[in-house]
Amino acid sequence: MGRLDKRFVALLGLAALPPAVEGLVLDVLRFRAAEGLAPQVTAVWPYDTYHDLRWLFVYHDSWSTFVLGLVALILFRALLTTGLVVLAWPRHLPRPSLRWLARRNLALTAVVVVVVSPWASLSIAASVVALSWLLLASLLPLFLLAPFLQRAAVVGDWWRGLPSIELVGWSLLNFVVLTVGGALVWAVPIGWTAPVAAIAGAINGLLWQRTVASALLPRRPVRWARVPAAPLAILLAFIVPVVVQPALAALTTKSAKPPRLVFLDQPLPPAVRHAVIFVPGHASAYDGEPPTDPNVQWFSYRGLDAQGRPMPFGPRDTYRSIESSVAMLADQVELVHRRTGRPVALIGQSEGALVSRTYLADRPHPAVNALAMASPLINAGRSYYPPRGASEGWGIAAGWELRAVFRLADSIAMSGSGPDEPFVRSILDNAPFYRNDLMCPVPGVRIIAFLPTTTATEAPPGEYAGVPVFEMPAVHGGLLARPVVEEHLLFFLSGQMVSHPEAGYNLLQKISAAWQAPPLALGLNPAWRGERLPDPAFTGRVCQPS
Repeated sequence: MGRLDKRFVALLGLAALPPAVEGLVLDVLRFRAAEGLAPQVTAVWPYDTYHDLRWLFVYHDSWSTFVLGLVALILFRALLTTGLVVLAWPRHLPRPSLRWLARRNLALTAVVVVVVSPWASLSIAASVVALSWLLLASLLPLFLLAPFLQRAAVVGDWWRGLPSIELVGWSLLNFVVLTVGGALVWAVPIGWTAPVAAIAGAINGLLWQRTVASALLPRRPVRWARVPAAPLAILLAFIVPVVVQPALAALTTKSAKPPRLVFLDQPLPPAVRHAVIFVPGHASAYDGEPPTDPNVQWFSYRGLDAQGRPMPFGPRDTYRSIESSVAMLADQVELVHRRTGRPVALIGQSEGALVSRTYLADRPHPAVNALAMASPLINAGRSYYPPRGASEGWGIAAGWELRAVFRLADSIAMSGSGPDEPFVRSILDNAPFYRNDLMCPVPGVRIIAFLPTTTATEAPPGEYAGVPVFEMPAVHGGLLARPVVEEHLLFFLSGQMVSHPEAGYNLLQKISAAWQAPPLALGLNPAWRGERLPDPAFTGRVCQPS
């Protein structure tokens, strides 16, 4: 019994030590935004590899450092998994030799890296554009693969048959533990990160013990014992996100018919004394039909015609750089103000919110004194990859893997969108502004942000806004058509104070902390020239002066 206790204690210690070390390092660096990842160091496959690859994809600055990092990652993960399996192996069952387990886990680690890497790269895309559906697309395959991969470390023919219901249950519990552990690690004060991460790691040790036992001693005969179920699951894992990614993206795509919004379909109330320019989002479209009220106008991503009217545009016209959209918005603001004689209010949705806020920072007109942002991309630009053709730069391997993933997805969606789109490139190149200043006050301008609750899963925990917010349950791009939001938007335009923070918003931020990619420190990337810029990833705050 004493020997069993020693092995059990050793298992918990080995599972707890690496998360504690990572938590301590993050605490010393004050790297608050990444603390939720620490419990995953000793998680059961595939979440441990997902943890490793996200760090590697963000923190490499050349192909050589990526290759060296990948080799080190595989060796470390194989050795750690071997140690966890040996200590978790049931004492009453014969165990293969240590050499056999080490060789097996080395080969399997390389396989799991290949399988998991596309979804880890999608998490990088999610941190660039701050969209929850991309994060969801990166997690769906892990749910599918976890019960299959959890047998791989101990069962010779793990690729045959379906996993037992016990393994499915343990894999779900594993995800819950990592989610809650990430939230707790982030929530505790500086100095407590390592102890809490160690406790979460020890729980990982318990899960390793139960998972190994369930894989070796299933309570029921394996179903479909002759079917190569694991390879089929891996194939399905590759197919599902390729189908889901364009399908979810289509939720934010508007048809050529303008959306039915009260300020577009009805005259403005007499209390609204502004001219209003509506700046729609990414992949939106406009058929050229003017709004009901002559004081309201669409922003066109194709610009104005010879008569100064916004030209119709299609979804691909929105795939332009933010800088070019800002230049066209400046022209449109000038003409609208001159025509109406009124002060101008901007209503920007998604990409339109970024265009509008960048306009206020770069080319403001004194007539613009109100901005309503709907579904802005909160804390976008947290990762980086260099432009196509660059030979080095932070995240270069992640960029090329993203190009491959999106090219495959685009073969189905035929959207023409991808990681090198000028809009995305604008976010990457001007990331310090979108990470620190997007949600900040502008002197002389009233600002409000209407935020769907899914926004809470799109950025690390911490302060995210220095302006009033109106939050409610919704998906990205789905707020402006809500009657309650339309009502409060008109209140805002008429000069009233509007604010409605959601009680559970911060909790959702913490819950998602474990599944974010770690942000790239602003001061590391020469492309950002951010050596002295405030970094929310370390301060936990936005709107900090340079």
